[in-house]
Amino acid sequence: MGNLQTKLDAGDFVITAEITPPLSANPSDLLDRVKPLEGLVDAVNVTDGAGARATMSSTACAALMCAQGVEPVLQLTCRDRNRIGIASDLLGAAAQGARNLLILHGDDPKAGDMPDAMPVFDLDSRGVITLARTMRDEAQLPSGREIKGAPDFFIGCADAPFDPPEDFLPKGLNGKIDAGAQFAQTQFCYDLGIAERYFAALRQHGITDKLKFIVGIGPLLSAKSAHWMNDNLFGVSVPDATLERMEAAEDEKAEGRAICVEAIQGLKQIDGVAGVHIMAPMQGAKAIAETILMTGLR
Repeated sequence: MGNLQTKLDAGDFVITAEITPPLSANPSDLLDRVKPLEGLVDAVNVTDGAGARATMSSTACAALMCAQGVEPVLQLTCRDRNRIGIASDLLGAAAQGARNLLILHGDDPKAGDMPDAMPVFDLDSRGVITLARTMRDEAQLPSGREIKGAPDFFIGCADAPFDPPEDFLPKGLNGKIDAGAQFAQTQFCYDLGIAERYFAALRQHGITDKLKFIVGIGPLLSAKSAHWMNDNLFGVSVPDATLERMEAAEDEKAEGRAICVEAIQGLKQIDGVAGVHIMAPMQGAKAIAETILMTGLR
């Protein structure tokens, strides 16, 4: 097993981080982004065309990271490949040592830098999870073709904490678990009240016994960016008190990091939260590293 799965299985509180690959063919441009995180996180997510924008491929990035001794979480979207391409990329990534997967739907190409691109969506995210599990557990493709060296994947899915209604039933998560998901990384979650109620509901339905949850969080850059996240990112709720605190801060960036640290400390106390996934798309890995050091967890 990889470091991430080993720690999650042992009940350790994990920290993962996320980087966006460069628009570059130079490996150093990727590795320079990863370097600030070395020794501070248990794995580093590498995004797959986030925002529907072309970058160095996530599979190539994962291979370069493995070669440097950095454990990647390979993000793979349904948007850009049919099942032949996805299966081939999964085998190629596994051959290079990448085993952690985060399977995602993918952003609409119309929102990206090449809006005329045609989306594929041959399989949905649950279909890709099933494909990866079949390749691992049955050493074959869905067609029955044998895989000579089966990949050893640790399969993740996406989630977004929300305030559950009284009649909440986690049908979507149960479907992903049945498909083969073993862990989940979530959207940003700044509202600890929502997190507490959400994970209480998941515990009630036995979900946290089946799926390890790594909750998304990140240092807020400014009050303006916090409002933007509230208005534009699906599943994100920044509490009014947090927005007011950012607006009143003399140093908004410092206050944003302090808020993130407090949120991490609060999330760590919630039963069912197995770790945090730190994202800072406008600030980069250095800001993530500095935030982690502030928590005292590393």
